[in-house]
Amino acid sequence: MRSRSKAPRVTVTLPGPTIGIVGGGQLGRMIGEAVARRGIEVVVLDPTPECPAAPVVSEQIVGAFDDEAAIRELADRADVLTYEIELADPDVLETVAAEHDLPVHPDPDTLRTIQDKLVQKSALADAGIPVPPFEAVSSAADLESALDRFGEVMLKARTGGYDGRGNRPVTEVGAIDAALEELGTNAMAEAFVPFERELSVIGVVGADDVRTYPVTETIHREEILRESVTPARTDDGVIDRAETVAHDVLEFLDGRGVYGIELFETPDGEILVNEIAPRPHNSGHWTIEGARTSQFENHARAVLGWPLGPTDLREPTVTANVLGDVDGTGPARLRGVDTVLEAPDVDLHWYGKDDVRPLRKMGHLTVTGVPGSRVDADAISARSERLDRARDLRNAVTFASVDTPDTE
Repeated sequence: MRSRSKAPRVTVTLPGPTIGIVGGGQLGRMIGEAVARRGIEVVVLDPTPECPAAPVVSEQIVGAFDDEAAIRELADRADVLTYEIELADPDVLETVAAEHDLPVHPDPDTLRTIQDKLVQKSALADAGIPVPPFEAVSSAADLESALDRFGEVMLKARTGGYDGRGNRPVTEVGAIDAALEELGTNAMAEAFVPFERELSVIGVVGADDVRTYPVTETIHREEILRESVTPARTDDGVIDRAETVAHDVLEFLDGRGVYGIELFETPDGEILVNEIAPRPHNSGHWTIEGARTSQFENHARAVLGWPLGPTDLREPTVTANVLGDVDGTGPARLRGVDTVLEAPDVDLHWYGKDDVRPLRKMGHLTVTGVPGSRVDADAISARSERLDRARDLRNAVTFASVDTPDTE
């Protein structure tokens, strides 16, 4: 990776510039929601007509994430380019940005490195950043060798996997053929980490400043993020090590913007980097209510070269993802919402997706605290109580059909 490029902070005037975003999913939607009040215009490029971001941004260009003509059209309408999905093509972004003399943040070279999990892990290891042991896998013999070396492994597709897709645990030689049939031979075997907990640090790189949000504990099931707890329920030494590793990662990467840095806390309190996302991240959704400046506003500030907003915690915060609890694909209609709206300590976010399918991320809710109540708010036990409450409220809503029809 190159040394991070330095750029002078710009002089801010309003109304603000236009950000072109490759991707118009829930992240693009939340960026649009965050920056409208700052006078910033947003144009998104997404292949799905009327994508989730469309209702809250200025314009949508319908096109594939790697459609060079569509990205040129996006560049025609923007003052800076960014992306909210790793399926963006770094080569096309680099070419179009050079033609239009536009900045792209984070740098396309950073995207190029992160898109391939083996390249990403190799680059981090070469930079001295702690990662789990890993090996390239291009054949059954390679995977058997990794099993011999590491014992249990997590087989990961090198490209394209997210939300549990593209990852498969392999614990014995007899499972090799099925694992390679599912993920293919362009893969990486990573030593299984018997972690104490999973953590995340949302970092933001600005024109002349680097900041991190408080360390978050992330709770996954079936490789999908279900809940987050901020601050993480761990000791101060682990927090310090996680922050140090996160700053090392941010120093290593090139380009301005928000980065989601996923970490393992080992049983002996050490920190290993799991994966990095060069964009706002699901584990940072808590920042909308729980931090002084959300990750979405700070991503916009960073890519524009504006001063970064404070990343301080307002109060301990828990989020719970609302996932598709259905057996197949169908129209998205969430029931039981009254229970959440009646709660004084909860905020509900809807991602605007037309269809629901099993385990698809459809929204999230955030539990902070009843207004005016700060008793023991910083205690780990209080955060655990908020986690229980977030789960109960999330479980009260459903996409599943009910016997009695909704009243209009």
